[in-house]
Amino acid sequence: MNKAELIDAMAKVTEATKADTERHLDAFIEIVKKNIKKKQGVKLVGFGTFEVSNRKSRVGRNPQTGEEIQIPARRVPVFRAGKELKTVCL
Repeated sequence: MNKAELIDAMAKVTEATKADTERHLDAFIEIVKKNIKKKQGVKLVGFGTFEVSNRKSRVGRNPQTGEEIQIPARRVPVFRAGKELKTVCL
């Protein structure tokens, strides 16, 4: 499902206009981005948690040459599914 299909589905369920639904979805995405940037994250009980994880530096390999390269440490956004979301997949 892409963003447009998600907006269509949300608009049908909530009986809101597609324009309003798109604004709400965009606002949600912006809030998640801002909170991740502040290292606060967003926790939605039962659904999941959006947060920042620190990745350690490591040694990788160039697939073309086989040469070892150093990959620097960095922060990456992660999503961890909540208990209710995990049960849907079973």
